[in-house]
Amino acid sequence: MSIDWAERWRSLVAERAAAAKGHSDPSYWDRRAPTFARSTQARSDAFLEVVAPYLSPRKTLIDVGAGAGRHAIPLAERLEWVTAVEPSEGMRAQIPHLDNMTVVASSWEDAAVAPADLLICSHVLYGVEDPVPFIAKMEASARERIFIMLRESPMAHLGALVRERMLGQEPRLPRFSDLFMLLVQMGIAPDVTFISYPNPQRYAAIEEALADCQAMIGDRWDEEKGRALVEGLLEADGDGLLFQGAVTLTGIAHWQPQTR
Repeated sequence: MSIDWAERWRSLVAERAAAAKGHSDPSYWDRRAPTFARSTQARSDAFLEVVAPYLSPRKTLIDVGAGAGRHAIPLAERLEWVTAVEPSEGMRAQIPHLDNMTVVASSWEDAAVAPADLLICSHVLYGVEDPVPFIAKMEASARERIFIMLRESPMAHLGALVRERMLGQEPRLPRFSDLFMLLVQMGIAPDVTFISYPNPQRYAAIEEALADCQAMIGDRWDEEKGRALVEGLLEADGDGLLFQGAVTLTGIAHWQPQTR
């Protein structure tokens, strides 16, 4: 019996959403934005090395789910124009003004943007219940190359580990291997590159770490149990606190759009 990978993806997202109610809170990423930016800004990024051969000063790019601008900012230095699409107000607030960048306050599904030469989408699709039209819109919006990055290994986040220890094993997020099979089902044969990187999270204080975990766990958060778990997982890091995380295996699928 053949697998319908689009339906499998929808099932994974729906089961995870039902188990992780807090993550669907519209303000979730607004609350996490400062911590997310601090944890990712100093991380070496092999994703940019995969994109680099396709860059030139006369090309344009769309960043779908730009977050705090981790990729959009350095890419803007090497491109004519970058359009950063980001629905979270908190995340957008972390992106500095650049003369050659437009920041669009919208989800990708609702964004009205002009096509670009390149399109990137990094760690966004995990919560997209219907990925086929999401990816089809990418194909219609990119002239030369599309890049999608997703984790293959489990989520190496403090809140994910605390949630597992507090509540037990939960349904998993979609992985890169699910994306690859979905793309093949859609008639797309992408090039694939795997990268691995450490995934530490840095916090200014214990209260910030607790808020980060509470945002991820939602209405099942137990303050007493959660605080004990978080304190046991953090270590001093200068004036702040550090969760070492784990090495994350991530896949990058990239291809020339079929509609061009």
